[in-house]
Amino acid sequence: MRPRYLQLAIREDLGAKMVFVGGPRQVGKTTLATMVGDEFEQVAYLNWDNRLHKRQILDGSWSPDSDVVILDEIHKYTKWKSLIKGYWDTRAASQRFIVTGSSRLDTYRRGGDSLMGRYQYYRLHPFSLREHTGTHIQPGDVEERPKLTFPSRPAAGLDDLIARGGFPEPLLSGSARTLRRWQQGRFERVFREDIRDVATVRALSQVELLGTMLPERVGAPLSYASVARDVEASPKSVRAWLQLLERNYFVFRVPPYSRRLHRALKKESKYYLWDWSEAPDDGPRFENLVAAHLLKYCHFLNDVHGHRVELHYLRDLEKREVDFLVTWGRAPWFAVECKTSPGGPLSSIAYFCDRLGVTARFVVTRQGGVDSMDRPSGVRTISADRFLAALV
Repeated sequence: MRPRYLQLAIREDLGAKMVFVGGPRQVGKTTLATMVGDEFEQVAYLNWDNRLHKRQILDGSWSPDSDVVILDEIHKYTKWKSLIKGYWDTRAASQRFIVTGSSRLDTYRRGGDSLMGRYQYYRLHPFSLREHTGTHIQPGDVEERPKLTFPSRPAAGLDDLIARGGFPEPLLSGSARTLRRWQQGRFERVFREDIRDVATVRALSQVELLGTMLPERVGAPLSYASVARDVEASPKSVRAWLQLLERNYFVFRVPPYSRRLHRALKKESKYYLWDWSEAPDDGPRFENLVAAHLLKYCHFLNDVHGHRVELHYLRDLEKREVDFLVTWGRAPWFAVECKTSPGGPLSSIAYFCDRLGVTARFVVTRQGGVDSMDRPSGVRTISADRFLAALV
């Protein structure tokens, strides 16, 4: 089992709070929890999907000598928040809790008392380039906006990530056959088990249809009205279904950034897949991979260090567009444009960055061995195998 980038941070938090670990199905949440648990003498692992474990969870009948209690997929129980709040408030002082789930544990609202102040929430992402190369992440202290520092040599493994995604099983198998079978199984479990378990969806077949359409729309601003016509539903339903797919980590949303920008697009978000290998075309798949790396970096700085770091994109009514803008405390930090090969106009990224006062401007290209600065625009073109290795 490979160490994961959140392992040390979770270990540090366990003494004071419950730790919640959310993330996509099969991203390695249970493995991460058990690796942390292996550092203690006695561990109780209980999975809500196991009939015998379910009874133990409801009764609280695990060993009182357990140093760590791992509760897996407990969010599927309607009153899970009240249940674990009671266990936490009456626990032995030395007992620690890890709660994992494939739905967003921080926003799931089906009843129960508030757990505010009792837990720390982490979002576990698939393997990124840096984590795939085995570069360990130390929690440390990040008090100010860090400067991106790129390695002198390109990181290996980018081709594997682009081809097979970042989920452990297909990535580490090295097999296209394993990837196809894994994708099929994951799709069925997300739509026919996870969504069914946490929400009442009457038109599940239409939600599945929406899920099959999204890979072809990666990287483009999504019109709810246009999608609604394709799935034969109302725009309101499409919006609700997309939120459901977000909560279950099938897609993530990148909203537009419009502050201080005249005639900027304000409504239509872009949606990307947690498993970017499902994007059928090379360009959108590469953009999705970069989006996933940037989101992982934002979530790491938020979950581990407590900074408000967010991912946006830029577009105005004149159709100028920049793929990504990362903000720090709502202030623009750095901008990224994705290209499969270097070259082409830099006018859009220069236009937006000039108006927002952004000096860190990057074109990230799929082609290796590229690192150059365009002096007039201030845009640095750099290969993905170096840029992505500077993140998490």
